[in-house]
Amino acid sequence: MFSRDRWDEILEALNANKFRTFLTAFGVFWGITILVLLLALTNGLKNGVTADFGNFATNSMFIWTQQTSMPYKGLPKGRRFNFKLNDVASLKNDFPQLKYVSPRNQLGGYSGGNNVIRGTKTGAFQVNGDYPEFIKQQPMDIIQGRFISYSDINAKRKVCVIGTGVVKTMYDKGEEALGTYIKINGVNFMVIGTFKVSNSQGDKEEDANTIFLPFTSFGQAFNFADNVGWLAVTAHDGTNITTLKPQILESLKNRRKVHPEDERAIGNFDLSEAFGRVNGLFSILTFVGYFVGALVLMSGIIGISNIMLIVVKERTKEIGVRRALGASPWTIKSQILQESLILTILSGMVGISFAAAVIWGLNYALDMNGPVENFANPSVSMSVVFIALFILVVSGLLAGLIPANSATKMKPVDALRIE
Repeated sequence: MFSRDRWDEILEALNANKFRTFLTAFGVFWGITILVLLLALTNGLKNGVTADFGNFATNSMFIWTQQTSMPYKGLPKGRRFNFKLNDVASLKNDFPQLKYVSPRNQLGGYSGGNNVIRGTKTGAFQVNGDYPEFIKQQPMDIIQGRFISYSDINAKRKVCVIGTGVVKTMYDKGEEALGTYIKINGVNFMVIGTFKVSNSQGDKEEDANTIFLPFTSFGQAFNFADNVGWLAVTAHDGTNITTLKPQILESLKNRRKVHPEDERAIGNFDLSEAFGRVNGLFSILTFVGYFVGALVLMSGIIGISNIMLIVVKERTKEIGVRRALGASPWTIKSQILQESLILTILSGMVGISFAAAVIWGLNYALDMNGPVENFANPSVSMSVVFIALFILVVSGLLAGLIPANSATKMKPVDALRIE
């Protein structure tokens, strides 16, 4: 029940020594500020690091061939080999848990020699021969036109989709790219689409300087036959690709006549496993943030408890008078608890507001100055705010509990005798 007299008493007690009240409240203010900022900065670091994965389907792995390190079935050690297109069909048939199996071949590289010509302009770009489903594994924004399709695959059309970096290098500003031709290693391909990579960190130079061709057209134009450079394999959402990896590698070794124990013959990168390690690391960092913030906050709570003990000692005679006039122990205890709770919550809410202002300032600075490597969008969710409020309430009650018990232990007669 609301009691104006009770609130007047609480405010009068807090205002009795303003400087002491301020110093006491500052401990809680600083503790909750540190807690929220640590969690926000951890989240910003997580956003920045996970952005390096781009929008690639994280339940994926990449597989490529290397030299064999063991002889097998009459074949020598140190043998080089390639995957074949029929390996793709075999994986799809043998592993229904797989959502996509995308073969790829590659040429050149944006840091290599010039491999693309258009009129008098030349450029060095990454050229990939892919299947249409690759855009579902690594989403990209098609700015104009379209991505390669199965009709392009079946008809072996000499068409291509080019990145924004290719457009900037090979075309004048404002010049239309769709329907034009570029020459890749001496073979003409018609541009049917332009794209930019869907990545919160912005277009990376390597991604922007990429050209996609239909896999079959690539093989025909550059004499790759049915060879496959590497595979991008994605499992359905209900299956972790990491659990399938040993079986997939075993199947490919068997088909390519590689010793079952040869660990070097087939290279792989498990994106799901790497993503899981990153998430595990940031789960630990989040725990550390809560732990350190809680320790700092605890120092503030201890300060409030100590000050409330002093306040109770200063008001011992007042408490004795109230007890002599019939005030129950719970009435005295509840007032001390309320004073502690109000002081804790008010200082904590100011701390949360201050932390929110700092977070807003960080995001504003990032928006104004551009992205920072491995750091993006520091923020906290509403659940963190509610957790902080819960911590404040519990902390306020704990801070006032010892002083409240101390206030009710002394007998009224003994309290009245104290000068």
